[in-house]
Amino acid sequence: MSGKKGCCSKQESLSDYQRRRIEENRQKAINLRQARLLTHPYSSDKKQPETAVSVNNVIKVSGTKYIDSGGGFLIEQRTNPTEEEIGERLEPVPETDAIPLPIEYDECLECSDRIADSYLLSTFDYSVCDACREPDGQHSLITRTEAKQEYLLKDCDLDSREPPLKYISRKNPHNVRWGEMKLYLHLQIEKRALEVWGSEEKLMQEKQEREEKREVAKVKKYNKRLKELRMDVRSSLYDKTVQVHVHSYGDSEVYNEVEDNYTRTCESCGHLETYEKM
Repeated sequence: MSGKKGCCSKQESLSDYQRRRIEENRQKAINLRQARLLTHPYSSDKKQPETAVSVNNVIKVSGTKYIDSGGGFLIEQRTNPTEEEIGERLEPVPETDAIPLPIEYDECLECSDRIADSYLLSTFDYSVCDACREPDGQHSLITRTEAKQEYLLKDCDLDSREPPLKYISRKNPHNVRWGEMKLYLHLQIEKRALEVWGSEEKLMQEKQEREEKREVAKVKKYNKRLKELRMDVRSSLYDKTVQVHVHSYGDSEVYNEVEDNYTRTCESCGHLETYEKM
């Protein structure tokens, strides 16, 4: 009796807030227990729901395993799919009428190996593989300006003559605000120069003739400039040698008693000068 009285007195001593919290916790426990016995809410299976079986916080519902998180919700446990499930997921590949094109191979000019792609082949259309490429040697690059000066080529020789030479553009290292440089493959520039001039001897002869003409033009320009300087010097000398007239009065001094001064006249130019004596 004393125990029952103590329990009743304890319940009567609870406040309304504590009773409401106890009722909410009891309702949550009931809902959590019912959730473990329900089927998966998103399942599309229309069959009679099966009873849930819980083992070590793992609930199996309709063949699908769920993990009880302890927070009132279930987490689906991922498992490896079976062969049948994999077959169902795989979509059939649509058949097309496209015909696969055969790969075209080029022969490397250095090692004679078959190549499908390389830097020189894709950039300059020059059949050399990457293993045989010598960027600092025979496969070096040359700028457009140097090619025109060294091999006496014109713009039409590089752009209009068939086939047009390929190039790559790079920023000018001297000044980024200048135009981009055009870099050509040195071997292709040499080949194009032989096509234009016919042979290396004719190219060297033309370079020598142009060099001689350039030297003659320099001498003519120097002589012309020297002649102009001499003329300037001579003209300045003539200007400096102009003599200043000096009056010559002789004994032509005359005294004027009224004004008390003297006058004299230059014998060469007739200049009349009036002055006084102290």
